Amino acid sequence: MKIAIVHDWLVTYAGAEKVLEQMLEIFPEADLFSVVDFIDKKDRKFIKNKEVKTTFIQKLPFAKKKYRTYLPLMPFAIEQLDLSSYDVILSSSHAVAKGVITGPDQLHISYVHSPIRYAWDLQHQYLKESNLTKGIKGLVAKYLLYKVRNWDYRTSNGVDIFLSNSSFISRRIWKVYRRESKVIYPPVDVSSFTMKKEKSDFYMTASRMVPYKKIDIIVEAFTKMPDKELIVIGDGPDFDKIKQKAGNNIKLLGYQSFDILKEHMQNAKAFVFAAEEDFGITPVEAQACGTPVIAYGKGGALETVISKDTNPTGIHFYEQTADSIIDAVNQFEKNQQNFKPENCRQNALKFSEERFKEEIKALVESEYSKKLKK
Repeated sequence: MKIAIVHDWLVTYAGAEKVLEQMLEIFPEADLFSVVDFIDKKDRKFIKNKEVKTTFIQKLPFAKKKYRTYLPLMPFAIEQLDLSSYDVILSSSHAVAKGVITGPDQLHISYVHSPIRYAWDLQHQYLKESNLTKGIKGLVAKYLLYKVRNWDYRTSNGVDIFLSNSSFISRRIWKVYRRESKVIYPPVDVSSFTMKKEKSDFYMTASRMVPYKKIDIIVEAFTKMPDKELIVIGDGPDFDKIKQKAGNNIKLLGYQSFDILKEHMQNAKAFVFAAEEDFGITPVEAQACGTPVIAYGKGGALETVISKDTNPTGIHFYEQTADSIIDAVNQFEKNQQNFKPENCRQNALKFSEERFKEEIKALVESEYSKKLKK
């Protein structure tokens, strides 16, 4: 079984790259393809120091820093990758990787983090944030996204089996492509976190400080609850704006090492999470520490945090507002004895790296075996 793994772009090590890392653990002999590869030599361990076969965009001017501006060219670029000699193509896609060209005798399995967000249901939000709602630039952007949508829908026919990282994304895949998908939750390194039963008297959150993470409303909520301490870990463009909102009961620690992050997760009475994520890794990491989660009840958090059960691991709130968070915190404190560290840890184990590798390996081998019998 000759395998090719296709990734959108290699520029950093984030959630999608953690999925890729585990795919390469399962299939270490696989060849790796990507639109661009700008990972530094010292950081290539997660791709096993493999040589990556890239597209012509790799050599375009300013591609290293401005690769996203070449999005309109990426559908054409990804189709130029020659995968004709492979039996199985495994794509890890949140943009264009699923659009590679494959033949009828090849098996293409696509693990979709999301259909291209800024081309589909989040298009209007993307255009507003990029100041592209008006004028000639706006008109060009809208037309290019229209072309990307047409291409994205057409190329869904080239995928034999869709995998999604949550039921939330599975519904998005159905909405966009009208294709069923199997949910295989992404790998979370729960083994790096250890459970602690004794908790301190503070709440915490941790995130990159960008608008959609909604750290500002968490800070606003706790500023209105001066008797409750909140510790915030993370940095980003919104740091100064959020700092101005913070009351004396809130500590903004900025970026911290993994050990400091883990220590706070282990000791916090609860982890607060207000973003709408496709999956969301940090709530799972918090639960791996035995820490319950107060989470926004939309997206992946509905699947990773158990609120309506005899063994709850957290509480959901249903509006991204400070008042909704305040109500959830008060509800949590009234029922704090119901949230057992053991149940939080047990729930987190369902999202482990080992489970991900077992599920992906079994599925690829099973589907390839079926293909051979046809």
